[in-house]
Amino acid sequence: MAIEVYWGSGSPFAWRVLLALEHKRLPYVSHVLQFSKQEHKSPHMLALNPRGKVPVLKDGDYVCFESLAILYYLDLKYPEPHIFGHTPEEAGTIMRVICEYQAYIEPHVNTIARAVFSGPTDLGADPITGAMHTLGTEARTIEGRLSKSDWIVGDAYSAVDMVIFPGIQLLKRALEKPQARELSSRFMPVEVNYPALGRWLARVAALPGYERTYPPHWRGT
Repeated sequence: MAIEVYWGSGSPFAWRVLLALEHKRLPYVSHVLQFSKQEHKSPHMLALNPRGKVPVLKDGDYVCFESLAILYYLDLKYPEPHIFGHTPEEAGTIMRVICEYQAYIEPHVNTIARAVFSGPTDLGADPITGAMHTLGTEARTIEGRLSKSDWIVGDAYSAVDMVIFPGIQLLKRALEKPQARELSSRFMPVEVNYPALGRWLARVAALPGYERTYPPHWRGT
């Protein structure tokens, strides 16, 4: 029985799972839910995930949600190619960098994305500019890693790349909006301000199966 994955277009958390499924070349049935119609809150979805959030992965009778848990499950269930490293040391480093991203970068990405996409907001307000300043600092850390290697940890594409990539893409999409022009100067264009990060984004986008993971509603906009 094929894996089923329930996801929503533009969700960076769901995008992580799609990247992992494509990288592992696992066949799956894709269920794209419409956030605007609250399909992720339907009775069927709440039976799978009482929190009413995506992604949700169903593999036979087993249901898993929370994106990092899904990545970990997939790597133990279908280990080739590994996405959490080949040694305890690699796994520990991958998990550490993921934890750093979730603690120190992701909240600021979400702050910027909400401010830009949720409607009229003063993008010059201190919390917004402070978030952008922090993101610039953290981006330099990632830039330093990527100046020494093609991938964020070690010499192979891994779960940490899958976790961080969608967040950076969401941030880029927000900062490309006309109303975010002044805010974006610390980060955009990525290829100029953070050339190694820009090359990494292109490297991920060139991977087999990437186009199937790209948010449908982002195309042509």
